[in-house]
Amino acid sequence: MCGSPTENHKVLGKRLNQAQGKNPRRKIGITTTVVKCSNCGLIYTNPQPIPFDLLDHYGVLPENYWLKEYFVIDDNYFKDALITLGKITDLKKGMTSLDVGAGIGKGMVALSNAGFDAYGLEPSPQFYERAIKQMGISPDKLKIGMIEDVEYPENFFDFITFGTVLEHVYDPSDSIRKALQWVKPKGIIHIEVPSSDWLISKISNLYFKLIGTDYVGNLSPMHAPYHLHEFSLNSFKEHSKQHGYDVTLHEFYVCETYMPKFTDYFLKPYMKWTGKGMQLAVYLQKR
Repeated sequence: MCGSPTENHKVLGKRLNQAQGKNPRRKIGITTTVVKCSNCGLIYTNPQPIPFDLLDHYGVLPENYWLKEYFVIDDNYFKDALITLGKITDLKKGMTSLDVGAGIGKGMVALSNAGFDAYGLEPSPQFYERAIKQMGISPDKLKIGMIEDVEYPENFFDFITFGTVLEHVYDPSDSIRKALQWVKPKGIIHIEVPSSDWLISKISNLYFKLIGTDYVGNLSPMHAPYHLHEFSLNSFKEHSKQHGYDVTLHEFYVCETYMPKFTDYFLKPYMKWTGKGMQLAVYLQKR
């Protein structure tokens, strides 16, 4: 993201190709090294495990990837992001939008209902088919393929959203650069990613250290949900210096803690106060 030489980055520890549990030393599997950029805070794996076929990871039925609640169409879906977007730019009917990683099309439906001429891009054939058959998305509006392989006209979209996408791609910097070609000058790119400063990861890493292991809880590069990166706000600020956009707004979302429920009473307020929640949302404006 920032161009910093990888040999200067800090090794955090190892990550198994399965859920690690309380004692990963008792499990048999393959590990890869988790590293943190000393300049911008990006966390990633080195080397990065690359499947023989990407569909080995994402070529699954939507029901096997999402909880059943995900398939319920909620009128409030994407509402908060649209409210935030309205604070940055004037929303007008007929503005063009692109949902990268459209899934089953819920974001496209929400954007269309908000007055956008909504387009989408989805790499999974199973998700693509469900978006068309179940959500009624027009095949003319939804492309199937990886962001690395598809093309759209330059300066075409007013708004592009990456909802939980960049943590899965092998070159997030290149994906942002490509989206910058497609979005209009002063257009907005919305990105939601796992935060590299999440408090729960720090707690789990401390636990693994105290029991005498070199494992960490960051990422899940070789098992669902296949996260290859965690981002800091500085990851985008450093990237923006080289690629012609500004980080106009950011938000941290607390989300779940996955800790004992009684700890939520103090962990969640602390994460909200300190900006150490699970998810980071950034709004990038093309210069």
